[in-house]
Amino acid sequence: MGIYLELVALVWFLVCWVGYSLYSRRAASKRPCLSNTLDLYRTDWMRVMLSRDNRISDASVVGNLERNGAFFASSCLLILAGIITALGYTQQVMEVFSAMPFGTLPSREVFEMRMVLLMVIFIYAFFKFTWSMRTYNFLAVLIGAAPLAGDTKTSPAARDAFAKSAATVCNQAGDAFNLGLRSFYYALAVVAWFAHPVAFIGASTLIVVILYRREFHSDALMALRAGKVFDDPVSKSDAHDKAPD
Repeated sequence: MGIYLELVALVWFLVCWVGYSLYSRRAASKRPCLSNTLDLYRTDWMRVMLSRDNRISDASVVGNLERNGAFFASSCLLILAGIITALGYTQQVMEVFSAMPFGTLPSREVFEMRMVLLMVIFIYAFFKFTWSMRTYNFLAVLIGAAPLAGDTKTSPAARDAFAKSAATVCNQAGDAFNLGLRSFYYALAVVAWFAHPVAFIGASTLIVVILYRREFHSDALMALRAGKVFDDPVSKSDAHDKAPD
């Protein structure tokens, strides 16, 4: 019964992660959310960028966004180092957890499975954050190559195509960062697994609720949407499909 409950908890966690990823991607194409709203702001940003000759502020913003990804990527490496170290001292770590008021002592295999799951999550997050950093590098190159405001050789259609292309690259970088950040939320749910499988199930469910409320019903979303008039944000011609995590 014990190992059965452990496996049920793990399966429920995977269902929550994959299920919410699929749902949020599809819902983003049909209803307002942080993702598609920020996509529109990024498109506006690239169009405004083309209207000015001095792009120092734009490059500065891209640099700040890239540094955010670098911070979290570095954090992932430090956490992974800690997890690998703990795997080398599994018996001692198990004794520490069992001594805690909420701690239970599972089998060594179950405990190592929990640690490996945490490791996999942070490896996934590391790749997402580093890809976000690299994509922001692509965006910096695009900003450097953008036609100047007084360039008469570039047609309005070419400018619009360039703005959409740059906005798409920016959106992809933001999406990768968002998926990496979600991984930290899911890792917190896995921490609850060290207390009890039922706590893991409850924490996985709670994380999905928190992510849903912040993506589709947060005050930040309302404030962003109040900042401009949207004709039809989810059916815009340059909307891109969200990549599942």
